[in-house]
Order: sequence, then C-alpha cells, then structure tokens
Amino acid sequence: MDNLSHSVASLAAGALLHRSLPSESDKPDQHIRHRLMLVTCWLAGNFPDLDLVLTPLLPEPLGYLLHHRGHTHTVLYALPQALLLALVLMLLWPAARRLVMRSATARLGFLLSMGTGFALHLLMDYLNSYGIHPFYPFDPRWLYGDMVFILEPVFWIAFGMPLALMVPLRALKILLAALLIGVPLFFTTRGFLSWPSFAALLGMGIVLALVQQRCGERGRSGLLLSFAFALAFVGVQHQASQRSKDMLAAQLRAADPATRVLDMSMSAFPANPLCWAFASVESNEAAGTYGLKRGIVSIAPDLVPAAACPAALADADAQQPAAPGIALFSQEQGDLHALRRLRNENCHFDAWMRFARVPSVNAEQATDIRFATTPRGNFSTLRFADFANRSCLSNVPAWAYPRHDLLTPR
Repeated sequence: MDNLSHSVASLAAGALLHRSLPSESDKPDQHIRHRLMLVTCWLAGNFPDLDLVLTPLLPEPLGYLLHHRGHTHTVLYALPQALLLALVLMLLWPAARRLVMRSATARLGFLLSMGTGFALHLLMDYLNSYGIHPFYPFDPRWLYGDMVFILEPVFWIAFGMPLALMVPLRALKILLAALLIGVPLFFTTRGFLSWPSFAALLGMGIVLALVQQRCGERGRSGLLLSFAFALAFVGVQHQASQRSKDMLAAQLRAADPATRVLDMSMSAFPANPLCWAFASVESNEAAGTYGLKRGIVSIAPDLVPAAACPAALADADAQQPAAPGIALFSQEQGDLHALRRLRNENCHFDAWMRFARVPSVNAEQATDIRFATTPRGNFSTLRFADFANRSCLSNVPAWAYPRHDLLTPR
C-alpha cells in the first residue's frame, strides 16, 4: 500500500488503543502516552518500507524487485525491527522512557502500538496484487490478496477523517478535512475515480465527521466506525475479486479448452468494486506454449460496461470485447521450452523469475505485465543487454518462484 494509507491506518489504530486503555494518573503522563502511542504505531506502520535502502545490493531492476517487500515484510524479521525501533524511541525520548518504566499501562500501550503497526503494514500490503511472503523462511511463497488498489482513497477517508477532526486547531482541522476530500476529487476529474465512487467517499467522510464531532476526548465511536468501514470495504472487495476471477476463468476456458489457467492477477480500480484490471497466465504443456492476457473485467456489465470503467485506467481505445463484462488489452503466446532453457542458462533471469508473476519474455527483455500501465513505466523490465557482461549475482533472496508452474514440466 501507499505510505499515506499505512500512516493514517496506523495513527487511527494508535489513537483507538490509547482511548481504550485506562487513563494515566496525571494529565502530563496522559499526554505523553498519547503521543508515544501515536508515534510508535505510525513508525511501526511504515518501518518495513525502509527496505528500500537495501535495493542497491542488486543492480536495477532486481534490487527493487527482490529487496522491496523483502525480509522486512516477514513475520520473523518483524521482531528485530520492533526491538530496534523501541531502542531508538527510548533512547531519543527520555520523557517517554521514564513513563514506560513506571507505568504498566503505558508499557502495555507501547507494546500494543508497536505490534499493531507492524501487523497493519503486512496485512495492508497483502491486500493488493504486488504480493508479500510473510512466512519466509518457513514458507518462501509469495501471497497475493488481489483485493485493493495500491493507492486506495477509501483508507485515506476512513482513517483520515476522524484523525483530522481530532486536531485541536480549528483552521488546521478544516484544512485537513478539505484535503482529504479534495485529493479524491482531483483524481476523479483526472479519470482515475468514477463520480459514483467519489460520491460514496464524500458520504463516508461526512458520516465519519459527524460521528467524530460527537466524541469527547476519550470517545471511540468515530475510530471504531472508521475500522468498520475499512473492514467492510475489504470484505466487499474480496467477494468482488472472487467474482471477477470466476468470470474470467470461465471465459478463458471457453476460449481455449485445451489450456490450463494457472493464475489471474486482479488489480482493483480505486474505490470501485465493479471494475478490475487483470493479467492472466495459461499453459498448454502438450503444445509447449503458455499464454498471457491483459484486460478488464466488470462484474456488473449491465450497470457498468468495461468501457465505462474510469478512463485513466480502462484504456477504452485499446479494449477488444471478449465476453460480456470482459475486454482484452493484449494477448501473447510464449514458448515453454525456451522459457525454461533461458531460466537454466541465464542466472540473472533466474533471479528475476523469483519476482515475476506474469512474465512476458522476448529476445531483448523480460517484463512482468502486471505493471504495464504504471505512470512511471514498467519498473519490472529486465533488459538482457544490461547484464550481458555481468557475472552471477550474490545477495539474491531465496523467494519461491511465483511461476514455478511454468518453469517445471507438469
């Protein structure tokens, strides 16, 4: 997820935990504990993304692909990260250190904030199609939620609005609330959000603002409602993702009964459970081929045809209707034997395949077509010429191959 989503979710969790614990014996301690829990949860909720400092261990693009969402995004390595963060906070914040030493409630709040922040980071990163491998080294497989867009305004509004209303300064409170509404409005005018989605976000923001306004300094209603909205949204997205996969799998099997559908990477449209971008992988072992397709699924084509999905992500001009509610952007076919031979002969490609979920390969390059429409271009592209004179690399993590099913004869 984006770090704004991580931040507002973690801050909301820290505030809710603070308000759920008994008050400290005096007001200054209460204020210190409040700040400590907010800061701790916020830092823990973003700390795993410091793995970006590890990306220089491998040349581009492998450094980013294999080290971002790497070891710092595992349950096992959350413990040393938490210990490091706790040590830094206690060393640099003497007042918080003294409070934690003398107050059992503050110690509990500190530990809960730390654990919640790290847990929220892993859970939120799991929700999208990029993937994580949280149980490494016990289980090196990538896990993909395929449920939520990687920049999700529902989280911004759900968690951000109660937080904005908690700010004591009226002018700052109004400014933050206006920004929370204004940013989705901007993306709507740019074609990334549909107007019904924006209307739903606006309605949710108004409800949360009204509820939070009624809360006192210890009230939890607004925060509890924010988590209820977020969980309900994730539940809806889960069901919609499964529906889109069922529709797509049926269409793929009908189009070519001889093929085996291996995977369907689903990327949600922001704040929109009806529209889904997909990248699919099929194989035909007998023919020695594999197929890749990109396109869009609308799970309610009578209500929102695929061509009516938000324009900035739908690429209506490139759509080729394939079935009701399903349109293709592109399709290609590869040689299974050539793919396996390249993996065995090219150690850099072998390392790249530890990340690639939907690998498109030609004589010049390999690219994961999940990211074919990102604003900065496809950051996953490995150009073979860039590695022609390089020896095999060290510091390659032992993640499982997402496409082990293509690399290994059935």
